Amino acid sequence: MAGRINDEDVKAVRDAVPIDAVVSEYLQLRNAGGGNLKGLCPFHDEKSPSFQVSPSKGLFHCFGCQEGGDTITFVMKIDHLSFSEAVERLAGQAGITLRYEEGGYNPAHQRGERIRLVEAHKIAAEWYAEQLAVSPEAETGRIFLAERGFDQAAAVHFGVGYSPQGWDHLTRFLRGKGFSDKELILSGLAQEGRRGPIDRFRGRLMWPIRDIGGDVVGFGARKLYESDTGPKYLNTPETAIYKKSQVLYGIDLAKKDIAKASRAVVVEGYTDVMACHLAGVTTAIATCGTAFGGEHIKILRRLLMDNGSARVIFTFDGDAAGQKAALRAFEDDQKFAAETYIAIAPDGMDPCELRLAKGDDAVADLVEPRTPLFEFALRQIVSRYDLDTPAGRAAALDEAAPVVARIKNSGAQHEVAVQLAGMLGILDTQFVVRRVAQLARWARERGGRGPAPDRPQHAAPQGYAPAQAAPRGPALNLRNPVYATERELLKLALQRPELVSPAFDAYGVDEFTAPPYAAVRQAVLEAGGAELGVQDPQDYLVRVREAAPDDTVRAMVTELAVEAIMRRVVDEMYAGEVLVRVRRRAVERRIRDITGQLTRLSTHGDPAQLAAVQNELWVLQQYDQSLREHGAAAL
Repeated sequence: MAGRINDEDVKAVRDAVPIDAVVSEYLQLRNAGGGNLKGLCPFHDEKSPSFQVSPSKGLFHCFGCQEGGDTITFVMKIDHLSFSEAVERLAGQAGITLRYEEGGYNPAHQRGERIRLVEAHKIAAEWYAEQLAVSPEAETGRIFLAERGFDQAAAVHFGVGYSPQGWDHLTRFLRGKGFSDKELILSGLAQEGRRGPIDRFRGRLMWPIRDIGGDVVGFGARKLYESDTGPKYLNTPETAIYKKSQVLYGIDLAKKDIAKASRAVVVEGYTDVMACHLAGVTTAIATCGTAFGGEHIKILRRLLMDNGSARVIFTFDGDAAGQKAALRAFEDDQKFAAETYIAIAPDGMDPCELRLAKGDDAVADLVEPRTPLFEFALRQIVSRYDLDTPAGRAAALDEAAPVVARIKNSGAQHEVAVQLAGMLGILDTQFVVRRVAQLARWARERGGRGPAPDRPQHAAPQGYAPAQAAPRGPALNLRNPVYATERELLKLALQRPELVSPAFDAYGVDEFTAPPYAAVRQAVLEAGGAELGVQDPQDYLVRVREAAPDDTVRAMVTELAVEAIMRRVVDEMYAGEVLVRVRRRAVERRIRDITGQLTRLSTHGDPAQLAAVQNELWVLQQYDQSLREHGAAAL
């Protein structure tokens, strides 16, 4: 195993790679105010963005599921990497060479498995592309692309390559790059042969499949020769880095335009994605050897931000298989907040064929929304029945009504039910509306009450923080002014330490009455105090998080470091007000305690002790008066 990564190098990686740049590779971020950004959380399903990123602090936090941390933590969680693998990946992006405290520089064969598999795919993609460009044998592949309207520049843009027909050309090449036979098998680039590993892909046109972060994680391979007895398209098998249900071909190229335009075009194949992009439809993506499903929806939802104007357009062939695919897509329609449409080219051509036959403009025109997906699905159902007879209309209603009943939005459900009545030719529209409503009610009753309806998530908690958000102790009711003020002071100490230092460092842990906040105050103390935050803000937050005794306190630190401060203008005056309120409440609590003690001592107590307590009370009362009159100057 490789040694521990040098702490200075870890810090250099944190400082070199902005967290918003990393997070933006996976989801769309928008301004949340106060210098923060927000988006749909990639770690749980939500309809309103509760995931916040603080570029200045290098932290993220979700107020919905409580996930949080720094850039390294985000990469670890989103890509299921170990700490070392995440640091290595970010270091590679930043061009930082890492040092290891045992054994000097990290040898290639000791690096994390995922990093190694991604590196193997990157090298393989470059090698395949070179074969397509220069190998005489690859002429067949070049002709295939040219016949479909793709020149060398298009092949380079999409990274298309060619795998030679021999048994082990790539295997031998990767061995020469230091990869072991085990790594080649695990990557899916090779498979077991009679005498050892052999190339999985041979004599095929190769499309590199990248994840949303841009790493090559697999390949789609198209058969070119009649002698090839394999399937027309052969994809990378399921591996540690390639899950076909979780990747979308072209997402690395399309993600920024999808987020910008709030629109995605789902096509069926690699050449369709190429044709769309070259025709100016740069939001096109495709699935990789599997039907469009729930995991693909999660990827798009994070990019589309689920705003009401977002659109997803599916293009399918006009044949029976294409229609079946469209109906499968409709099964997941309600998982989108976006409007979903279907586009079918004239004569059943796919985008690649349409571009060849009628040019780029025809492709651009194809994907302009025409038919809502629900309408297409209903028409496919209705078309199977004889609507000229009462029995046919009744049978069509029986099959179509449950489809409409699945629409979650009651307003949309009513409107579609009215449209269904029109499709069926049923004059009593209200009969159809009631039928759909009844089916929807029965479905709810059969499923029980189920989970509470989704509620909008706020960027910062306003009512109360759920119990799981608190590291220990009771739920934090922020209507309690004491808790609210303590929270505000900790946010200032973490986000704007220059405004509260050095006064904050003189505050005792016992001045924070909420147990979670006392735990955070202790973590700040053990990290070196808010004064450290003035000297090195980035390292300060890292140290406070590391000083937290457990993950729940660490999550609270991250939450407070990201949550917006509850004042539009955050300056020394405001910080002073918060410092004074927390201190005065602590003084008032101590005065109440001493007053009770005096009552007990005045009955039967030691005169000397009574005098000492009276003196302490007088000092506290004078201090409280000074705080009232002079504010932060009295601290």
